[in-house]
Amino acid sequence: MMEAITAGLAPGIALLCYFYLKDRLNMEPLHMVSRSFLFGMLIVFPIMFLQYIFQAENVMMGPFQYNFIAAGLLEESLKWLVLIFAVYHHPHFDERYDGIVYSTAVSLGFASFENIFYLFANGIQYAIGRALLPVTSHALFGVIMGYYLGKAKFTAQGNEKTYLFIALAVPVFLHGTYDYILSVFLNWTFVILPFMAVLWWYSMQKVKKVLREQGAQ
Repeated sequence: MMEAITAGLAPGIALLCYFYLKDRLNMEPLHMVSRSFLFGMLIVFPIMFLQYIFQAENVMMGPFQYNFIAAGLLEESLKWLVLIFAVYHHPHFDERYDGIVYSTAVSLGFASFENIFYLFANGIQYAIGRALLPVTSHALFGVIMGYYLGKAKFTAQGNEKTYLFIALAVPVFLHGTYDYILSVFLNWTFVILPFMAVLWWYSMQKVKKVLREQGAQ
């Protein structure tokens, strides 16, 4: 039991520390980051419940519908809503990189709790694969969502709603594409690895851009 919990939490916490420590000039309060992580864990329950209903009622079970709507749109929408209501207007969200920190915390809270459930059900032998793909992909979706949330709050110049929409739309598209690759392609390894490489590159470009503009690099 403890092995599954430890293996389920470890990659998410490691990735969160990595992105948290990137902002060396003005680190966010740990209680705020922990709270965001916890909120991400809590949204696992409504998402699992709704996805169970979709499966039981055979609703949105086609490859495109399930991966882009029942998975991508549902999961990223709830993360986005948590960030809007619990973080976006908070006084501690006072610079652009904070969006990346808090969004990544919510995403990794969700991914870590989901990972624990998966390892309990399927076995600890899947821990490494889960760390490299689902947990990491959620972290990167969070980076991208947080980048555009920061842009919406601090540099939108009248386009705040547009960037808030982009903060949701881009992760939904990327999440849906990720799940679609895994569910449709027979030899998905040869497709998902380039996808993850591009996702890493794109996310790190956003991180470097924000830190450079804030003078943290």
